[in-house]
Amino acid sequence: MNKTVLVIGAGVAGMEVSLVLAKAGHTVHLVEKSSIIGGQIIKCEEVFPNMECATCMVSPMQQEVLQHSKITLHTLAELTDIKRESGAVKARVKKRAGYVDPAACIGCGSCSEACPESVANEFEEGMVDRKAISVPCAGALPNVPYVDTEICRRFKGDECTLCVEACMFAAIDFNQSDEDIDIMADAVVIATGFSTGDLSRYMTMGNGPPQGIYSAWEMERLFASNGPTGGAITLRDGRTPQSVAIIHCIDRDERGYCSSICCLYSLKFVRYLQSKLESVEMIELHKDLCLPGKRSDRFAKKTLKENHRLIHHSEVSVTANGNSVDVDWTDQTGKRESAKVDMAILVPPVVPGPHTSHLASLCGLQTDEKGFFLSGDTVNAGQKDSSEGIFIAGAALGPMDASQSISSADAVAGMILSRFKEVRSGEDE
Repeated sequence: MNKTVLVIGAGVAGMEVSLVLAKAGHTVHLVEKSSIIGGQIIKCEEVFPNMECATCMVSPMQQEVLQHSKITLHTLAELTDIKRESGAVKARVKKRAGYVDPAACIGCGSCSEACPESVANEFEEGMVDRKAISVPCAGALPNVPYVDTEICRRFKGDECTLCVEACMFAAIDFNQSDEDIDIMADAVVIATGFSTGDLSRYMTMGNGPPQGIYSAWEMERLFASNGPTGGAITLRDGRTPQSVAIIHCIDRDERGYCSSICCLYSLKFVRYLQSKLESVEMIELHKDLCLPGKRSDRFAKKTLKENHRLIHHSEVSVTANGNSVDVDWTDQTGKRESAKVDMAILVPPVVPGPHTSHLASLCGLQTDEKGFFLSGDTVNAGQKDSSEGIFIAGAALGPMDASQSISSADAVAGMILSRFKEVRSGEDE
C-alpha cells in the first residue's frame, strides 16, 4: 500500500531517505528552504577521508531526486504548521514564489547578467556578489534562478523589466505568488542538518580589515573549482599566502563539546594547501586531536608532512594586523609562543541548524542541552522522536559527516518501512 512521507531538508540525509522510500513505492514530499538541493556538502570540492570529488558523489543523488516520479520537490519552502489528524500527520508548507517558470527556464543566466541589483552571495560566504535574480553558484541543482524580493527593484516600486527582456524563453513570471500547500503524511522526517559557530567577532579584530582571516567554509569555497576564485587559493587582496595557520576548536570550550568531525576537515585543508601551494608553510593548532577509526588515523598520517607543524595548545588568540595575521598560543607546558602568518583558517564548532528550535517547538519535539534534536531510541544512527510518526535523520541529531548522515538516513528509512509493513499487516488481519 502506498504511503506518503514528508521530508524536511534536502541535504544528503534528506535526499537519501527520500530516495529509499520512493524506490520502495511510497510518495515523498521533499521540502527545502533554499532554491537548491544538496545541503552543505555541495560547498565542498572534496570530502575526507578519501578526498573524493564531492560533486561526483552528490550529483547522482540530486539528479535522481529531481527525476523520480514518486518525489515532489518543494524548494523555497518551509513547514509552518503540523498536527495529528486521523492517525496521520497534517502539515502545511509555505512555498515562496521564485518568479521563474522552471519548465521554461534553461538556466542560461541571461537574466542575472541583465539584473542591475547585487548583494553579497551567502552561498559564497559573502566573498562575491550575486544578482537579485540568480542561482547560488555554478552547477547548482535545480539550475533555476529565483528572484530575491528583498533586493529586486520591482518589489521596491520600480517597474524594472530588464530580466524579463533578457529572457528569450519568457521564463520570468511576476504573476506567481506565495502559496500554502497542505500535505497529509503517514510519517515525517526532519533532516535539516547543521550550521557552524559564529566567527564574526574574529573578523573585526585587530588593525584594519582581516585580509588573511578565513572561516572553514570560506576556505572550502576558495578551493572549489566553481567558487569565487575558480579554485585559486588567494587572499582578499590577491596575494598568494606563503604561510598559513589552521586553528581547530574555535569556541569549543564555550560550546562545551567536541564536534568530532572538525579535526578531519581541518586536516583536509592541509591537503588543499599542499595540492596548490607547494612551498607553503603551515602550523596547525589543536586542543585535542579527534581521529576516530582506522580510516581517520590513516588520513592524518598521510597528510602530515615536513612543511607542517602540529601544535597542541591550551589557549590561542588570532588578530588581524594589516596584511598579516598574528597568532599567539600557550602550549601544554604553559609556554607562550607566537607566529605571524599570511592566512589563518578558523575551524568553528558544528552547531544546530538555525531553525532547529523553531521546528522543535512547532512539532512538539525536544532538543538536548546543546540545541540538537533529542531522541531516546537509536537504531544505527537513525532516531525516532517520541512524537509518533516524526523521525529525525542526519546532522540534525548532532555533528556528523556525510557518510554518517547517509547511514542515519538509511536507518530512518528502514524504520519507516518497517512501521508501514506493521500497519499493513494489521490492516490485512
